[in-house]
Amino acid sequence: MALLLAALLAGDVVVFAAASLKESFEELGALFEKEHPSAKVRLDLGGSQELRTQLDHGASADLFASADEVQMDSLARHTLVLAPAVFARNELVVIVPGNAPPLALDDLPRARRIVLGDKAVPVGAYSDRMLAKRGAAFRRSVEAQVVSRELNVRQVLAKVALGEADAAIVYRTDAIAGGTRVRATRIAAADNVFAVYPIAQLKAAPQPGLAADFLRLVLSPRGRATLSRHGFLPP
Repeated sequence: MALLLAALLAGDVVVFAAASLKESFEELGALFEKEHPSAKVRLDLGGSQELRTQLDHGASADLFASADEVQMDSLARHTLVLAPAVFARNELVVIVPGNAPPLALDDLPRARRIVLGDKAVPVGAYSDRMLAKRGAAFRRSVEAQVVSRELNVRQVLAKVALGEADAAIVYRTDAIAGGTRVRATRIAAADNVFAVYPIAQLKAAPQPGLAADFLRLVLSPRGRATLSRHGFLPP
């Protein structure tokens, strides 16, 4: 409670954001703070489903940016958010450790240890839909090699970057954030499933004015340019 009160007095904007938005929202936060010297942007990053659950249970935030529409729609049904808007899209890629040869989607079943997002996590749900497009047999052959399912996409990325897995499916933006620690192979658009990212102000936002300003920045041409630099696709 003391931390929340301090944030309110300081004019902090609390943004609950999908883990895959880390670098882009940090950059947008720095830009926002430059234009609002008395304000600070506080990012709470995690799996979209975890953040939505916290908001359902009364967590205080000004904005919610999700990696899928499922979590946002849940909050909208409970009238906890105002006018969600899609601000970006993302695509899935196959990654391997940086010192390993690249692996195409067709060759994914050959990987000995595969990591996916949990089925309740947007990246896991998108991955399952993408694998299903290739047919039940292909999906089963991949799932037979899955050694863990993680609660957010950055945990999936970390397993491969640390050499604890031989392959994984993550968003293109996370592969970019992984740098030389991972190697990514793109998936053809016809085989892929594209992630949709909505953002909305919370109805009970402690800082509604600042929240609206940050929302406008994300949706602005400058916001889209920032997201594009980090690998996001336009909405």
